[in-house]
Amino acid sequence: MVAATKSRSKIYDMAFIAISAAIMAVCSWISIPGPVPFTLQTFGVFVTVGILGGKRGTLAVLIYILLGAIGVPVFAGFSGGFGVLLSSTGGYIIGFLFTALIMWLFEKLPGNKTLMLVLSMLAGLLVCYAFGTAWFMVVYAQSTGPVGLGAALMWCVVPFIIPDLVKLGLAFVIATRVRKYVA
Repeated sequence: MVAATKSRSKIYDMAFIAISAAIMAVCSWISIPGPVPFTLQTFGVFVTVGILGGKRGTLAVLIYILLGAIGVPVFAGFSGGFGVLLSSTGGYIIGFLFTALIMWLFEKLPGNKTLMLVLSMLAGLLVCYAFGTAWFMVVYAQSTGPVGLGAALMWCVVPFIIPDLVKLGLAFVIATRVRKYVA
């Protein structure tokens, strides 16, 4: 009986991880038009890790990134391939993995779990911004020339702060309501 339950639990874990990777892909394809188009990629990452927890959520994010790396069109604009990860914005996609790891780390901290989830999402977003912006600056410098940190932040972070905070808030609400059914 215990072996059957453990096996069933692993099957559920694999199914939730696979479905979450697919949801992240769908979220990346949804683009909100504007002067700078916004996708729901970060929302997908936040809701995935918020619902599945650190371990399963990080695995889902890793699978999502690996699928994109091998050419499955799971990234924004139905793109995929290793070249996307090596592009000037690829650092933000890789930053999703760091976001998930940060959120997993915060799960281990003592304190109010609801507060820890919010703080983990905020810290994860900051880490994603930092890694992605540093990556952008390196790639941009190689192809176009050096760019200052202020300019890079104005291009790559500032326009996304408010939309990302809205996505974070929505992901938090969904994760706190759904997590109890998935755990």
